[in-house]
Amino acid sequence: MARCDVCGNEYEHAFTVQTARGDGVFDCFECAIHALAPRCAHCGCTVIGHGVGRGGQVYCCPHCADQAEQAA
Repeated sequence: MARCDVCGNEYEHAFTVQTARGDGVFDCFECAIHALAPRCAHCGCTVIGHGVGRGGQVYCCPHCADQAEQAA
């Protein structure tokens, strides 16, 4: 059995995700998303899906991208 890198759960069906930053072992997609998904540069929420890229940053939505541009 493998141990999840995020929650520490030992699970016989754990899986490994290979990334440029190295491998991660997870017991579910929720933990994999928590560890690997980018965070919105404005509000900090997890960006699951396409998101919005502006100025080298990732945002969860156009509203956050606009808010960040206005604050700059």
